Amino acid sequence: MRIKVPASSANLGPGFDSMGMALGLYLTIDVLEPTDHWVVDHDLEQIPHDERNMVVRAALKVKADLAPHHIVVNSPIPLAHGLGSSSSCNVGGIELANQIAKLHLSAEEKVEIASQIEGHPDNVAPTILGGTVIGTSLHDHFIAVKAPAMPYQFVAYVPAYNLKTSDSRNALPNMIGFHEATQASAIANTLAAALFAQDYQAVGELMEADMFHEPYRSKLVPELAQVRAIAHQHQALATYLSGAGPTVMTLLPEDASVDEFVQALKANGLVDPVMVLPIAEAGVEVEN
Repeated sequence: MRIKVPASSANLGPGFDSMGMALGLYLTIDVLEPTDHWVVDHDLEQIPHDERNMVVRAALKVKADLAPHHIVVNSPIPLAHGLGSSSSCNVGGIELANQIAKLHLSAEEKVEIASQIEGHPDNVAPTILGGTVIGTSLHDHFIAVKAPAMPYQFVAYVPAYNLKTSDSRNALPNMIGFHEATQASAIANTLAAALFAQDYQAVGELMEADMFHEPYRSKLVPELAQVRAIAHQHQALATYLSGAGPTVMTLLPEDASVDEFVQALKANGLVDPVMVLPIAEAGVEVEN
């Protein structure tokens, strides 16, 4: 059995901790034979190979007495880069428990469990449901709503350095003023409406009007302003900081030349890797 879990990109500008999309870059978990203790094969020495592995920890949160197995985890999702690497591990672990224990969890139950683990649904909800998802916690549960797919190319500029979510969080203020919060919330609300109305001119303008996190994190990711300026010269709808960064995501029209955009980045000294990532409409999948 193989479990495929997509990467994700969160916030989409002002949709802080509430908006995200699943992307076609996959963590895979191959489930092999039962064992007397957990064995996790992967190619990163700094990550545990036993029950301390994040995938297994998430699985055991779902079912503490889950029968141990030998599993092989492979992930091309960059760590600490704002592309949902930890969310994919958590969702993969939930699906691992679901399959081994035959729990028959619904998508809504998976979102609830994953959101409890992560604290918010912006990465895990699209990773489970696929596509673009808007969600929030309310009282003692989470609500997630799937939005229409955006007909754009998603081009990720991936700086070579890591940026821990904790460090990125520490760049944020403890509080913002009432007037600023009202305006920031209105921008996010209108972005959600524009996504459902498929008014992409408004979507592009609103994605770049964030007041919640990008103004504070931009000093940690100077590439954001640079990529955004170049993207505007290549028909881009919008550029935003993916999750906590440092990945910078640009939305290009389907008929725009990604190669020309990449060459322009390189000509301006932006030579780190670029990935073109389609939206993953299916979310987490299981292949037998």
